[in-house]
Amino acid sequence: MGDGIGRYRGTESKLAHWLRRRPRKPAADVPSREDLLLATADAGLPLAPAAYPVGYRCSCERIGCPTPARHPVSFAWQTQSTTDRAQIERWAENQPQANFITATGMVHDVLDVPLEAGRAALERLLAEGVDVGPVAESGDDRMLFFTATRGTPEDEDEWWPCELDCHPETMDEHPGLRWHCRGSYVLVPPARLPGDLGVAWVRGPEHPLPDPLTLLETLTDACARHTDEHEHHSVAWPLSR
Repeated sequence: MGDGIGRYRGTESKLAHWLRRRPRKPAADVPSREDLLLATADAGLPLAPAAYPVGYRCSCERIGCPTPARHPVSFAWQTQSTTDRAQIERWAENQPQANFITATGMVHDVLDVPLEAGRAALERLLAEGVDVGPVAESGDDRMLFFTATRGTPEDEDEWWPCELDCHPETMDEHPGLRWHCRGSYVLVPPARLPGDLGVAWVRGPEHPLPDPLTLLETLTDACARHTDEHEHHSVAWPLSR
């Protein structure tokens, strides 16, 4: 695994390189939080403010918040989400600790997989010359592959089982592959999570969004191997409707 990680890191974007260096002192070439958010919006990914960690709790102050620091601030996040630079700059200035989510299913989808499976899949995809789009690591357990949206095909049965669609309330039902499309969202870098964890780019948003089907087989294979290795009873790809 170590050699594979080393190979794909050589292909990382400049943004990812900056993030992983994490210099002890501020440097002129290190992008700010606002720069990273604007770069994401410039790539067409609509953003909206999200909660942030307060110690191990969530800034929303909800007792027992099920997704601390991982959910939008507003219930109207789908209509609030925007790529407007002026609005994002205002949010970033007025809410300096806030994380940000991107609403999926409008411009892009996100294929969300266990971190180990994602790293293995990314190594394989890059080795095969597949055009992989933006990729982020979320916390210490998930990897996010950003793709073009699937849209609304006339016959969805020709694409994939509907059980792959992942909405915020169904996250626990998808321990393997989660497909965030219409009605869902994910955190975008830079984001902070409880326990000194975060969300960071491995490949930045400047990479074009690929067709999700070009990644799907490799990701599901990697998830299946990950499941077998960890002796989970769930599977990455639903076998029945």
